[in-house]
Amino acid sequence: MEEKFIKVVGAKEHNLKNVSVNIPKDQLVVVTGLSGSGKSSLVFDTIYAEGQRRFIESLSSYARQFLDMQDKPDVESITGLSPSIAIDQKTTSKNPRSTVGTVTEIYDHFRLLFARIGIPYSPDTGKPIESQSASIMVDKILQLPKKSRIYIMAPIVRGQKGEFRKEMMNARKQGFQRIKVDGKIHDLNDILPPLDKNKKHDIEIIIDRIVISNDLGNRVADSVETALKISEGLLYVEIVSLAEEAVNNEKVGDILIFSEKFCCPVSGFTIPEIEPRLFSFNSPFGACRDCNGLGSELFFSPELAIEDENLTLRQGAITIWQGVQERFYQQVLSAMALHYEFNLDTPFAKLPQDIKDKILYGTGDDEIEIKIEDGLKAVKVKKPFEGVINNLKKRFSESESESMRDELSKYQDSRVCRKCSGHRLNEQALSIKIDGLHVGQVSSMPVERLITWFDELPRKLTKTQQQISERLLKEITRRLGFLGNVGLEYLTINREAGTLSGGEAQRIRLASQIGSGLSGVIYVLDEPSIGLHQSDNDKLINTLKNLRDLGNSVIVVEHDEEMMREAQYLIDVGPGAGIHGGQIISAGLPEEVINDPKSVTGQYLSGKKQIEIPKKRRKIDPKRMISLKGATLNNLKNVTLNLPLRLFAAVSGISGGGKSSLIIKTLYPALNKILNKSKASAGPFTGISGHHFIDKIIEIDQSPIGRTPRSNPCTYVGAFTFIREFYTNLNESKMRGYKVGRFSFNVKGGRCETCQGDGVIKIEMHFLPDVYVKCETCHGKRYNRETLEITYKTKSISDVLEMTANDAADFFQTMPHIYDKFKALCDVGLGYIKVGQSATTLSGGEAQRIKLAKELSRKATGDTLYILDEPTTGLHFEDINKLLKVLHKLVDSGNSILVIEHNLDVLKTADYIIDIGPCGGEKGGYIVAEGTPEEVAKNKKSVTGKYLAKTLKENAVK
Repeated sequence: MEEKFIKVVGAKEHNLKNVSVNIPKDQLVVVTGLSGSGKSSLVFDTIYAEGQRRFIESLSSYARQFLDMQDKPDVESITGLSPSIAIDQKTTSKNPRSTVGTVTEIYDHFRLLFARIGIPYSPDTGKPIESQSASIMVDKILQLPKKSRIYIMAPIVRGQKGEFRKEMMNARKQGFQRIKVDGKIHDLNDILPPLDKNKKHDIEIIIDRIVISNDLGNRVADSVETALKISEGLLYVEIVSLAEEAVNNEKVGDILIFSEKFCCPVSGFTIPEIEPRLFSFNSPFGACRDCNGLGSELFFSPELAIEDENLTLRQGAITIWQGVQERFYQQVLSAMALHYEFNLDTPFAKLPQDIKDKILYGTGDDEIEIKIEDGLKAVKVKKPFEGVINNLKKRFSESESESMRDELSKYQDSRVCRKCSGHRLNEQALSIKIDGLHVGQVSSMPVERLITWFDELPRKLTKTQQQISERLLKEITRRLGFLGNVGLEYLTINREAGTLSGGEAQRIRLASQIGSGLSGVIYVLDEPSIGLHQSDNDKLINTLKNLRDLGNSVIVVEHDEEMMREAQYLIDVGPGAGIHGGQIISAGLPEEVINDPKSVTGQYLSGKKQIEIPKKRRKIDPKRMISLKGATLNNLKNVTLNLPLRLFAAVSGISGGGKSSLIIKTLYPALNKILNKSKASAGPFTGISGHHFIDKIIEIDQSPIGRTPRSNPCTYVGAFTFIREFYTNLNESKMRGYKVGRFSFNVKGGRCETCQGDGVIKIEMHFLPDVYVKCETCHGKRYNRETLEITYKTKSISDVLEMTANDAADFFQTMPHIYDKFKALCDVGLGYIKVGQSATTLSGGEAQRIKLAKELSRKATGDTLYILDEPTTGLHFEDINKLLKVLHKLVDSGNSILVIEHNLDVLKTADYIIDIGPCGGEKGGYIVAEGTPEEVAKNKKSVTGKYLAKTLKENAVK
């Protein structure tokens, strides 16, 4: 009989303290608790890892070599396990060739659909190109009105220059009597017509002259086959006369063109055999030849070459020319100024456009007399000037030096490929259409519009096309529906996978899993509600319930209040973080946890504890604002943003509404360019003002703090340098003559040379996964014995790296310059992380808060604008409370905070909210509401306002 529970006994992985728990199967189970309390250790590192390990262990040794073998978790026993699938946030491909369509496999279905029912159109004539067999051509010819006179012709020359005597002689030898040259008929037995070899000509051999009737037998078929053989698959039929009583579309003099291949008979545009690989931008058969299927190309940008347009040419407006060759280029500019009559002391911005173009792109055929002086002699040269941009292109393509190419690449920017318009495919693939749209245009539609388009498509297809595509269309619509159900209806199929947030990527994988229709599986999810607006939460919860209803166990690590209330079983892990956590505080129905006095989560859910609304909000100073006008990136509709400073501002709105487009991709790069001379380009906008009110701008995002296992929070926040100096100044170190480098695990001297300061040794197992074992020499301590003998309060430098941020703050309490760094980590809710923990093991939310801690530990200067993108990612109510205190403290010091956030607890404490919407994708891109939380809550147009009003009301009641 199948067990009804997953029974975990004695789990001790990471900080878990001998945890035993029974988790009901085939139910929606939510595991919650403070950040770092041990939720992921229980769900991912114990239950999922063991389920996955047992499944892989059941395979043959040959199959196992291709799979990542999980380590056996530190647990006494787990029973009731099924194969496990993890849907986490770290599995998105950053490959630019990976798109939403390729990840979900929807694009594979598109390729098959277009290959089977797509119709090719000629780019020149816009008419359909059909491949026809000889018998179809014969049938069409015989459908012409009876008594019509026609010529069946084989074109041998089409719009080509030459005399073509050889071709006409060959036609005569083959026994043909008549030939048509440039519209005139000639007898091949007469003198051949002389042709001008410098003009383009059209020559057709007249194969047969026929009057349409019922008793032609095989004559038409024979003539058609002969014509096709001579002209390699092309056939012309000229209508010489029509019967008087004939009522038809054809007119006398019309030439009907038939082709055996997918070839435009007029322009010669040819498509090879239409198959799915023609629509793949990862295949040489389908990829655009200019951008190799990436959809974008690098180019030398005039904006980057001319950093400051307010400078004159004499002052060095052209950045790239400053340095060794500046003197030569100044002489070139002087010669151009003389030739075109402009002044070198005019700011570049005020020069006429044609002069700017000549400086940037060259003088073409115009020769400039340049006087070159090198201090010893003077030489006069007369030649065209190639232009700044063309010079950069030439130097980049000719240089073999990697450092030179790196230097020049600073002046390159990315733009949509001009050949394929960003669709990634070649001309042949984009000429094949269904309902007037090619596959690139279909992939550019948001999911919401695609669903409608595919629903209406069958009515526009022929019966044959309907039969071929019926099952394909059903599968495509089903998969698109799953994306809509997880709140991703605003995404386009061609969106790059690397540009998706962790939450979006996770929900895409969730949609794919529902599409697979598996049952009897344990699904473990890591905060799928990240980045999701409250209005889409219901969709996500219903999707998880659908997954459960298929007969699966769904275990979700989550902090979202609504998700907890909807769970069938709730587990609260705690009571604290790190070494203070690792216990099951409460488990049962959500009501049981809410009523449990020991559960911090329960106290927040019941309202006994809450994040307080500020008694008084900061007042807006209308004179102290940053104003960004006319933003139009992605779906933004000519948006004007007015951002008040020296207060806590939040940007909210539906997922895909345009928040990131406005703040992260337009406002931040625009300000960064002005304040820090950054070269990163911003989205299009018409103007910006008020930037003089701030002296610094800092974006605190969720990108990793380091790419290697050697990076850790201690080095990132800048504490490790001081710790190494402190250990160097201890008496024992001085006696031994140790320097600061002795306490570094990155250089020779004090580190353990067996593991080179890693603490672990990688052992390659050939047909099994690589195994990391603790270094036997240093026992994972990274340093050699002599270095470890230097201790302070019995702790070596290795012991310090093993401390949590809370412990490290206590340990260095008497040293403010070190204490402040660790105290900042504790203030942002990261007291539980080990200060020497590898950067690669940190979540996006943890990395973001470490960056925030680094900023907090710096000396405050005021007038800094901090931009944070969803800082509450992965945070429990209690941790959000701590984080908000820190952020408000920054504002009190004279700084400005701008957060992009969905969390209502953050929004209700903000001084000013800018709500973007009203929907995701094409229907979004407007500022729907702005003002205090109370003002936004009253705005009927704002979806966020509706949910905010409810939260503010609940708070007032509590």
